[in-house]
Amino acid sequence: MDMTQLTWLHGKPLSRGILKANPEDFVVLEDLGFEPDGEGEHLLVRIRKNGCNTQFVAEYLARFAGIHARSVSYAGLKDRHAVTEQWFCLHLPGKDDPDLSKFDLEGCEVLTTSRQRRKLRIGTLKGNAFTLVLRHISDRQDVEDRLQKIQAVGVPNYFGLQRFGRGGNNLVQARQWATNAIRVKERNKRSFYLSASRSALFNVVASQRLADGAERTVMEGDALQLTGRGSWFVAKPDEVELLQQRLDNGELQVTAPLPGDGELGTQSVALEFEQQCIADQQELLSLLKRERVEPARRALLLQPLQMSWNWWDDVTLELNFWLPAGSFATSVVREIMHNDGGENSVDITE
Repeated sequence: MDMTQLTWLHGKPLSRGILKANPEDFVVLEDLGFEPDGEGEHLLVRIRKNGCNTQFVAEYLARFAGIHARSVSYAGLKDRHAVTEQWFCLHLPGKDDPDLSKFDLEGCEVLTTSRQRRKLRIGTLKGNAFTLVLRHISDRQDVEDRLQKIQAVGVPNYFGLQRFGRGGNNLVQARQWATNAIRVKERNKRSFYLSASRSALFNVVASQRLADGAERTVMEGDALQLTGRGSWFVAKPDEVELLQQRLDNGELQVTAPLPGDGELGTQSVALEFEQQCIADQQELLSLLKRERVEPARRALLLQPLQMSWNWWDDVTLELNFWLPAGSFATSVVREIMHNDGGENSVDITE
């Protein structure tokens, strides 16, 4: 997907710069949102890794512990080209803890372990804390102005490049699958292609809503989300004025669709708007319907929390913020500057 075609919330950035000149410029700390139980048949292992992707580390842990690869899980994928801390979960019913002091994998360090009653599953994390270093910034003042705006009102909640695969290949494969040009049997590939499809459709709708300047305007039939919550409800005609006040006060957020096999969730004016946005995406829509993907909604805007920054000099910035699970740090950086760092600058934060 061409991210340069998506609408910016704060206008097109004037500055250029480099995100992740080296892995140490992109630090991610996983936040599960809970403390391990301290007992149970699962062993949680927190690992700091650099230059290793999540799946590779999980498979190595399984071999080290002498268990099946399916017995190692994690809450979310983390970028390979970064310094990341995350939890892995080993299912060890009736077994002693392996001696992780002997765990030896280049780029990985075991930080702590704890027993846990329940398996750690994909998505069971609260969010991630980021520390980014942006280098070779060409326009300090423009970046500073944008940071102030982002801190106040956020950024578009776009899915980042990593969701679509290198060179957008996940979307290419999804379209071929949709037209039966290829068959996709591998579970992981099916998941990646379907996820890329609905993510692209979300980005299209979100971008058009921003282009219309309606990201903070309640439409009749809108699907509105309680801020910080996953639940949503539909705006009835006689409630629009009151709901607009609640939106202005930060209590509510406008959502855009993650289409699937079912209704988009909106009604009336908002439904017509969303249908028009994705009317030319019938291949992806038919694929999601055929594969019976469950539809969902996602907040249109993303508000980074605990946001702070520090200029090391006129061209180098350290930026800190926290994002909820499923959000992309590159969507924040995209509103700050044009990134000259290449495809290694993409991230997964789910």
